[in-house]
Amino acid sequence: MRDSAPLLRLTGISKSFPGVRALDGVDLTVGKGEVVALIGENGAGKSTLMKILNGIYQPDAGEIALNGAPVAFPDPHAALAHGVSMVHQEPKLCLALNVTENVLIGHLPRGRFGAIDWKRAHERTRTLLRRVGLAMEPTTPAERLSIAERQLLQIAKALASESALIVLDEPTASLTPVEVDLLFGIVRDLQAAGVSFIYISHHLEEILRIAQRVSVLKDGRKVADRLVSETSKDEMLSLMVGRSLGDRFPGKDRRAGAVALEVRGLSGRGFTDISFRVHRGEVVGVAGLVGAGRTELARAIFGADPLKGGSILVNGQPARIRNPADAIALGIAYIAEDRRDGLFMPLPVKENITCVTPEAVASAGVIRESSQRRIALDYIKRLNIRTPSPDQQIRFLSGGNQQKCILARWIIKGVQTIIFDEPTRGIDVGAKTEIYRLIDQLAREGKSVILISSELPEILGMSDRVLVMERGRLSGEVDGRDATEESLLALALPANPSSHELQP
Repeated sequence: MRDSAPLLRLTGISKSFPGVRALDGVDLTVGKGEVVALIGENGAGKSTLMKILNGIYQPDAGEIALNGAPVAFPDPHAALAHGVSMVHQEPKLCLALNVTENVLIGHLPRGRFGAIDWKRAHERTRTLLRRVGLAMEPTTPAERLSIAERQLLQIAKALASESALIVLDEPTASLTPVEVDLLFGIVRDLQAAGVSFIYISHHLEEILRIAQRVSVLKDGRKVADRLVSETSKDEMLSLMVGRSLGDRFPGKDRRAGAVALEVRGLSGRGFTDISFRVHRGEVVGVAGLVGAGRTELARAIFGADPLKGGSILVNGQPARIRNPADAIALGIAYIAEDRRDGLFMPLPVKENITCVTPEAVASAGVIRESSQRRIALDYIKRLNIRTPSPDQQIRFLSGGNQQKCILARWIIKGVQTIIFDEPTRGIDVGAKTEIYRLIDQLAREGKSVILISSELPEILGMSDRVLVMERGRLSGEVDGRDATEESLLALALPANPSSHELQP
């Protein structure tokens, strides 16, 4: 049910950065008690639009109206004061504080003499926790909470500010299907109580479940509004990318060569007695539930975490890997699940691309600007990295393009084995297809690829062989031609599973 005036109306919002027109006359409306999905490829303008709505950026043109009245948000505090809050993909909490302090930060109740009234604060927090389905003590340290609990705590924090509109930015990126169901139940309950949501997600099947309307951005412009009941996943994909994607995954007619990497009886934090081989020219997928030890295994092979036992062979020779520098010297690269772990955000694209190959861009300890720029431009073109120039700060690039910059870095370095940990997490379907193409190209050029992913279609579509981990051990290996979702889940699930963390 909506009043005559929508809760939110954005009209003609435009925003430019040096060399980039991020938004061009975008309109968006959200009714009271409505869930409106906002979708588009990385770089389409979603984040910029939401940062304007939350007072982080100021628009170059356009108007924001709440309940029919124009408003201006010079900063996030002003947006919050008007009942607009944002739950970020990565929970933004102070882990050193407890639950109450995080939920009520900035407006903790005080007594007669200015001292914090902790009894009232904890009672208020308990009420808010019940609204979002959390059963915990308000004095619980935030650092003890799971990722799912931290996401829900952010929603409780928004409700503490009496937010009428909550932006959910990729809220399910780190949640299991069971936790997603819980989140959706809470969103529906709050919606029934009159709270509105803008829901940003690359998982289009979620849009069909939770939203009433969907708005599509492409290249900074709104290209469509649809009632969810009158659209489909295929139509949304077509509107987002503006082209036919064809087959999402390249053909798996690759030929494996000699063994590039072998691990024997490897044990470390989170995994025990792991043995496998990776050949040149093949993609080996690693599947398993969240917490199965996949990332821990990858970090140990790369030397980021210590080993407790076992051995690693590179090109048939025993290798001593004590740190990442040793791994890189042996031709092994690791691209972490969180891209930010491998990026220097304040630096430009050209420096992020060339940072591990000083020998290619410097002489006598002095960087040759012309060489650095030439190499960066070459890989920007080769990998189709969308940036106005190599001088653009990498923090302004979309997630998919940041991922390509990290990949360019390792190609230049000439590594032979690349470990990808959740390479398409948080990037759109069009960028995913490009990443898949690049991974396939690397394998066809003779490199060996280890692909860790929680998305079963990704594992099935890309892998020549699939290793499945279960509670820190290797539970099986399946030929990529024979693998199915059912066969992988059967190997990944413990005897008495409480939830299925693999994403079918």
